[in-house]
Amino acid sequence: MKIRHVILRQIETPEPVKPKMRTRGGGVSARPMGVDPVKIEYDEISAPRAVEISRKRDIAAVAPVIPMKLIEPVAKEPDVSTSSTEIAWGIRAVGADTSPYDGDGIIIAVLDTGIDPAHTAFNGVTLIRRNFTSEADNDTNGHGTHCAGTIFGRDVNGRRIGVAPGVKTAVIGKILGDGGGGSDAVLGGIEWALQNGANIISMSLGIDFPGYVKQLINGGYPADLATSIALEGYRANILLFERLASMIRARGDFLQPCLLIAAAGNESRRDVNPDFEIAVSPPAVAEGIISVAALNNNPGGFTIAPFSNIGARVSAPGVGIISAKPGGGFASMSGTSMATPHVAGVAALWAQKLKNTGPLTGTLFMDRLMGSATDAGIKPGYDVTDVGAGIIKAPQN
Repeated sequence: MKIRHVILRQIETPEPVKPKMRTRGGGVSARPMGVDPVKIEYDEISAPRAVEISRKRDIAAVAPVIPMKLIEPVAKEPDVSTSSTEIAWGIRAVGADTSPYDGDGIIIAVLDTGIDPAHTAFNGVTLIRRNFTSEADNDTNGHGTHCAGTIFGRDVNGRRIGVAPGVKTAVIGKILGDGGGGSDAVLGGIEWALQNGANIISMSLGIDFPGYVKQLINGGYPADLATSIALEGYRANILLFERLASMIRARGDFLQPCLLIAAAGNESRRDVNPDFEIAVSPPAVAEGIISVAALNNNPGGFTIAPFSNIGARVSAPGVGIISAKPGGGFASMSGTSMATPHVAGVAALWAQKLKNTGPLTGTLFMDRLMGSATDAGIKPGYDVTDVGAGIIKAPQN
């Protein structure tokens, strides 16, 4: 049986170039014109043919297209007062309110459910948009608009919601519709974001393993065989994301520095039983992707949210996060999906700081962002597997 596969092809590494060869948005980039950081192809092939292709020297990975789903918030408050001028608690927690940087000159990509381009939080932002679904172009779910607002939203009626409100260009890929999406759309979105100069790619989505098993059963496979095939596809996709992240990282010092940031997932249930913990879900679990856990704001210090999956690399505010909603106004949501844009926003602040002193390189970018994580403010007695390296922090000088 032939099914749709994603093929990640190796690209010959070009010679390092001087940064002055290319400028973008007033900044300096080491990426030479016309060079694509990755090359992704798609084909309808059988499993044996996929194995045959994977053995070729110029192929980095081959994986079947599998369903992807939104990492749904665990709590929503769809209408929040617009009269408050209070700075969102997450902004203060990561130190963005006292940082001298605002993300100016940095390009951020959000691969999600789209955006409401008419929301006042996005006034002055050039939105490069592409719809990878068969649904309406704008965000009808609210998730993508909320995440984008946390990353680069402008102040609305005196209330600050955005970590990096100085971002002037955002790449918005609608890769998930009401019925979810596929790994081909996610990978296509990453490739497209890189082609549009993204320095940071924020994703709050995960592999829908049960959905993949159901899809195979509906296609005529017995349940046990469908589960085995789904496991093979699951492993192949994790490997593909790892190889992709590795290729992006390897080219970050002389082509286009870009960090992949993804939500850890909301499947844990510590509020039911402390032992009900689930590991980071893919693609966030892939090596080379910065996975993000969610923190709550408590009087005794930040604590891990009961739903947040374990094993994330860093953590950030993810409970009761107020941000933009489609149609105007604010909504409050909780989830690792809400923590992820805080890290993406802080990454923009670090990228701006680094660009102010020289060319932005991938290694230094990653090191500075990860090095900012701290356990300061986290309630004593925390488990390191819950919070990772700690809460991410914005540069202060």
